[in-house]
Amino acid sequence: MRDSARLSRRSVLALAVAAPMAGAASMAGATPVAAAAPAIEAAPDSEAGPVLGGDRLGSDTVQAGSTTGLPRRLTARSWLVADHDTGEVLAAYRAHRRLPPASTLKMLFADTLLDRFPRGSRHTVTAADLAGIPAGSSLVGIRAGTTYTVDQLWQGVFLRSGNDAVHVLAHMNGGVARTVAEMRARARELRALDTHVVSPDGYDHPGQLSSAYDLTLFARHGLRDPAFRAYCRTRTADFPAGGRRTFQIQNTDRLLDGTWGLRAYPGLIGVKNGYTTHAGNTFTGAATRAGRTLLVTVMHPGNRLDAVYEEAAALLDWGFAQGASARAVGVLVEPTGESAGERPGAGPAAARGAVASGAGTREPSAGRLAEGAGTAVALLAGGFLALRRRRTPGRAKGRHRE
Repeated sequence: MRDSARLSRRSVLALAVAAPMAGAASMAGATPVAAAAPAIEAAPDSEAGPVLGGDRLGSDTVQAGSTTGLPRRLTARSWLVADHDTGEVLAAYRAHRRLPPASTLKMLFADTLLDRFPRGSRHTVTAADLAGIPAGSSLVGIRAGTTYTVDQLWQGVFLRSGNDAVHVLAHMNGGVARTVAEMRARARELRALDTHVVSPDGYDHPGQLSSAYDLTLFARHGLRDPAFRAYCRTRTADFPAGGRRTFQIQNTDRLLDGTWGLRAYPGLIGVKNGYTTHAGNTFTGAATRAGRTLLVTVMHPGNRLDAVYEEAAALLDWGFAQGASARAVGVLVEPTGESAGERPGAGPAAARGAVASGAGTREPSAGRLAEGAGTAVALLAGGFLALRRRRTPGRAKGRHRE
């Protein structure tokens, strides 16, 4: 790309911030589609400059402040461990690699809509609310004609990863397409620039992508909301079955419940697991020990049933044992308009972590900014910005089996 054809990174950032809701009103009843969407898996921009969160997070090799005790048999295609309070990334592998997120994308859905409706308000579900749910989706068991509280719908999202609950809430919000537009805007606010949203449920639509870095951003920001934190740590709930009947639903997070042969991880407080046939298993978790909270994201490990949980637990164990003395390899950035010292509960350590890593004031590359801003920015940039990605062949849609 010639220099004369480039936009400055600051110009692209301005475009990204200026276009968060472009086209949202006109999309309001339509099914979301990926305009000029990337393939199911895409590598970072080949011309990327400084990497969001620190240049070491763009590496294709394991980055760790201390390799002492680091798990040796990790099969995940991408993973990250970070300190929740300071935002320091303690270790990572291909943190910005863009992969299908499966239902971990529901963290962004919740972060976008969780405070939109009073939790005690009631909604009688219609057939239209349930239209367009992909075949094979994970469901909580919502039925047309039955009335649910908003609180119950969110329990269906967090505990059972119910795509039916997601679609009902999306229709209450003005439609799936409107919700997708708002999620894209929210991702930009959180500076989750590896993420491209096609549907609110995380299903394997072509172009639906995120990264270990972005999923960890979603979890960290979501856990600042007491309602988000309460939902993701809830183990069981009674769910309406029609009339006055109910049935019990259980959280599908096996590290929270200690089910299917796994022991519950000590101090776990959520956050979200996911599975589709093409994304494989994805998981973002948070745990607290001795007053310290760590975040971990694991994407696409080996095919063993519990690999995603076992590898997440191993990384958390390392973080609690070695992470306190490990030098940070990067930082989780704050949302647009916030700094480490401004957010609630942040202390000097957070600001020091951002400065020490040299990443707190970095801007992402022009290519990644444009990619994260979606088609609105691409149209605004017109012929002045070429989005260059390495692509892999697209794959057919998968199924949720959480």
